[in-house]
Amino acid sequence: MLKLVASTATPVLLGGRAVAESPPPPAKLEEADPVATALGFKLDTTKVDAQKYPRHANDQLCSGCTLYQGKAGEAVGPCLTVGGKLVPTAGWCMVYVKKP
Repeated sequence: MLKLVASTATPVLLGGRAVAESPPPPAKLEEADPVATALGFKLDTTKVDAQKYPRHANDQLCSGCTLYQGKAGEAVGPCLTVGGKLVPTAGWCMVYVKKP
């Protein structure tokens, strides 16, 4: 009887542990992040230094980039360029590639 109780409890414990070991949600990319700095990332595309990034245009938004993986209507979404960290839809970086 004891073995039966132990064997039926095991899946519950393993299932509980699997949930507890889920990866944390992606972090938001900050402008001070070394990768963000190297990419010229700005949380707001209108704050980009035009002299430093002459190819930038204010209509270039993270939400319009092929590397942005967020869902329509959400304020932030993951970006492939920065390892899936969350970026704002109104952000920008120098690897912007317009969606087709």
